Amino acid sequence: MIGYTTLGVSDMERAKQFYTDLFASKNAKIVTDMGRIAFISTGRGQPMLAVCEPYDKQPASAGNGTMVAFVADNKEEVDAIYARAIELGATDDGAPGQRIPDRFYGAYVRDADNNKLCFFVFG
Repeated sequence: MIGYTTLGVSDMERAKQFYTDLFASKNAKIVTDMGRIAFISTGRGQPMLAVCEPYDKQPASAGNGTMVAFVADNKEEVDAIYARAIELGATDDGAPGQRIPDRFYGAYVRDADNNKLCFFVFG
């Protein structure tokens, strides 16, 4: 059910090295590196850990930059899960939409405790 988890960091190079080294025995490697965010995984279709500089440009801290992402089967499911979350009391933190052309479609909400959630599909 979980596609990837994001952790805010203050030093991208140090974080990428730490997590790839930490999970080297599982053959984890950086599968996508976009500068301020890098995804680490053990293989295509497997859960990922993302390390990133927080989007709001504030210092990384526990929770700042942290997000749990849930994979969907298609864009319509992203839209439906997002709508259901809002219906259940979540607040909008980024309506469904194409974030990276032809690569990533996602939606963002915050639950009642302000935890950030993402619903996404690659494509």
